[in-house]
Amino acid sequence: MHLKGALHVHTTCSDGTLSIGQTVSVYAGLGFDFIALTDHDYLLRGGCYDEVKTLNTEMIVFTGLELTIFEKGYLHVNRIDGDRETLHIFNHPAELDLPLAKVIQRVKAVAKRLPLDAVEVTTKGFRTPEYEIDDIPFPKIATDDAHTIQGCGRAWVEMDCARDKDSIIRAIKNNAFWNCYAG
Repeated sequence: MHLKGALHVHTTCSDGTLSIGQTVSVYAGLGFDFIALTDHDYLLRGGCYDEVKTLNTEMIVFTGLELTIFEKGYLHVNRIDGDRETLHIFNHPAELDLPLAKVIQRVKAVAKRLPLDAVEVTTKGFRTPEYEIDDIPFPKIATDDAHTIQGCGRAWVEMDCARDKDSIIRAIKNNAFWNCYAG
């Protein structure tokens, strides 16, 4: 089955401007099959994701966290929970504002601490092709890191796989997807 999804989305559970319901509605309207809610760990209100269980939607809604990791400075890694599988994505390396060699060092250091599965090659949904290199030995994903309605749908992944959380996660881990960009 052909699926379209966003793997880095914020809501009012942390620093986003849309509620969970509004976020799901916007992405459903854009033709997405799945999204991952990845609000910031240090801002997430307890019980906030309970609303996901009551949503009336055909969309697959992952929950996760944007983890704040200290590795010679603060950086972010998304942890996205499937039914049995977990996905870890190194977020927006361009926002580290470091030379490429130092970014590669940070990615490799984090990979020693967490089971890193992929690296974003976007910043706020805009392509950062300098990170689409073999020296970063992980699948490269496009995300929109949406915090507002204007950020929704700028970049996403598409894949052909079964319509369930763990199959989607395995497709990312196996680099069996492609990146897409609006415009």
